[in-house]
Amino acid sequence: MEQFFLRISIMLVPALLAITVHEVSHGLAADRLGDPTARLLGRLTLNPLRHLDPVGTIALLLVGFGWARPVPVNFANLNQPRRDMIWVALVGPLSNFTLAILSGLLLRGMAHLPASLATYSLVASIIEPVALMAAFSLYINVILGLFNLLPIPPLDGGRVLTGLLPPRQAAALTRFEPFGFVLLIVLIFFTDLWRVVLEPVIAYLVGLIAGTQITVVHEVVKFLLSR
Repeated sequence: MEQFFLRISIMLVPALLAITVHEVSHGLAADRLGDPTARLLGRLTLNPLRHLDPVGTIALLLVGFGWARPVPVNFANLNQPRRDMIWVALVGPLSNFTLAILSGLLLRGMAHLPASLATYSLVASIIEPVALMAAFSLYINVILGLFNLLPIPPLDGGRVLTGLLPPRQAAALTRFEPFGFVLLIVLIFFTDLWRVVLEPVIAYLVGLIAGTQITVVHEVVKFLLSR
């Protein structure tokens, strides 16, 4: 039980920040491009309670990926709906990759702190948890960014693809949206998509961002997600 609460204490802040920033980014982009829906509904806030989906948050903490309540966007309000839909969709994954890079920079920077600082109990009690959270933040944001770029509605990649396709093909793709999450579950758990495609790309991006601190990320993820 003690290990369970230790894991939650490390994962909670990075996970909530990842999904909150992702959704707020969608809302901010939509607001800038002509749709005030998210702002009018009070969703342009970093208060995670306004964005949480209970099942998605639990999934994020247990299996390493999850979701929040989508920020409402009325694409008809956008200045140029087909073009602007692409930008509104893209900013979500881009915000996650930005958080991953910032987490990687923090992790690398902390590795160069003077070793003498660790002799101070107060400093050490701050440095270690922050390093653990930064390592998990890097990992979870790479997963969320990449996962959301899959070209399957209602994921952001599906929105991007819908905006790029000719109207007839875009309408056909949109009709698959109600079945999107079922298709995702099938692809992730019953095909080799995760092992053959996603896992190698995730490993490459995490290694690229973490650099010499990749071992730290591996150890943290192994500890947090082990059963």
